[in-house]
This record gives sequence, C-alpha cells and structure tokens, in this order.
Amino acid sequence: MSRESLNDLVAFVTVAREQSFTRAAALLGVSQSALSHSLRGLEARLGVRLLTRTTRSVSPTEAGQRLMDSLAPRLEEIWSELGSACGHGAHYCNGLCH
Repeated sequence: MSRESLNDLVAFVTVAREQSFTRAAALLGVSQSALSHSLRGLEARLGVRLLTRTTRSVSPTEAGQRLMDSLAPRLEEIWSELGSACGHGAHYCNGLCH
C-alpha cells in the first residue's frame, strides 16, 4: 500500500467521523479542496462511493460505514502505538515531536 493510499484512508475516517470536510480539513491540516480530491481518488480506486455529500452534510454510505467500522479501530491502535513510541502516551504527536 502506498503512503498516499494510507493518507487517503486516514482522510476518509476523519471526514466520516466529523461528518464535515471543514472540520476534517482543519484537523488534518489540509485544504478542503485537497481533502475532497483525495477522497474522490480513493473512491475511484476502490470503485465504490464511500460518502454521501450534500451542500450541508457529509455522511458515510453503507459501504463507507462498513469501511469506517473496520478501519477506525485499527488506525486508533496504530496512533496509540506511535504515541507510545515517541513518549506521548495514547496521543499520537502527528510527527510534530521530531
């Protein structure tokens, strides 16, 4: 799996959790446009729509919810382990401590 693909999965989980491109973009430190482009690319590569977008809301599709339910706990485990490795406990430093 390429680093870009992993970043896209993190972006997807963040948008799905926040149900907002604005909040997810702020959390991830990227523009809304870049985030939208990333997710459209992920959906194209997977061949399935993951998010339902309207002008006022974003929510996971059925397929998106299944993917989120599978990915989110695993990503939390990874972030927790990374946080432990760099001495920040359960909170992953997002690479900012080094």
